[in-house]
Amino acid sequence: MSTQTHQITVSGMSCGHCVKAVTQAVQTLDPGARVQVDLPSGQVTVETVLERAQVLAAITEEGYEPQG
Repeated sequence: MSTQTHQITVSGMSCGHCVKAVTQAVQTLDPGARVQVDLPSGQVTVETVLERAQVLAAITEEGYEPQG
């Protein structure tokens, strides 16, 4: 499987707990995923073998609102 990079804007993140929750949500599906979260901009960058829809679903399940 090849690694893909997904840039996602996520609403509702405001603290370190949010960063941890989003990171763990993705890494539960792909333990090797690299997740970078920029709280001020709401940008999440994910390097993973997962499809974009899988990443969006994982973030949504944690209670956050990913944009497209």
